[in-house]
Amino acid sequence: MKQHFIDNNSDTLLLFFTGWGCDEYEFEYIKSSTDVLILYDYTDLNFDFDFSKYKKFDLIAFSAGIFIASIMNFNFKINKKIAISGNPYLFDEYYGLSSKMQDLLYNITEETAEDFAKNYLVKTDEEWQNFHPSRRTLESCRTEFDSLKEIYNDNKNKIKDIYDFALFGEDDHIFNITAQKKFYKERTKIIKNSRHNIFSKIENFEQITNFLVS
Repeated sequence: MKQHFIDNNSDTLLLFFTGWGCDEYEFEYIKSSTDVLILYDYTDLNFDFDFSKYKKFDLIAFSAGIFIASIMNFNFKINKKIAISGNPYLFDEYYGLSSKMQDLLYNITEETAEDFAKNYLVKTDEEWQNFHPSRRTLESCRTEFDSLKEIYNDNKNKIKDIYDFALFGEDDHIFNITAQKKFYKERTKIIKNSRHNIFSKIENFEQITNFLVS
């Protein structure tokens, strides 16, 4: 697991578990009043960070990061735990990624990557203009995908539903929205006119932790 730390001289830390194929550059424009630890590339689960200075912790997990965060063992209390566009049961055929979607994701090429982003990640032309693509290679993403499957199979019995609420774009075609509403029930919040990546609608992380996303 890779990490990127944003120091805002705060005694609160936001743990941000990003999605499959992501890196810190996708979210560099999102502001925060707290310190932020961005976690990505789940080729393994190892990372090294000193949590001792912090008095308060919040957690946001996006897409595949929702599964990863759900199996982590932290020795501190997390205040708010928010899921965005995904499910802890990442490779479950109903609640997670269907076999068809897994094949689509794994076989993205340089030629199809832009079309995939426009059809599945963002919805409007404005969102596309504001979209910050990952700088990772497709080879790196495929390696991570294989590792995620292995980690999932090894840790399926450790998955915990830890989330206080879950945000989904109303037109998310990567995860089954009907299934997510069934799983999260009253914790589900739907973001209108949005697909899988809702972050183009976000200016700062407090919009999420303070429930100001609309």
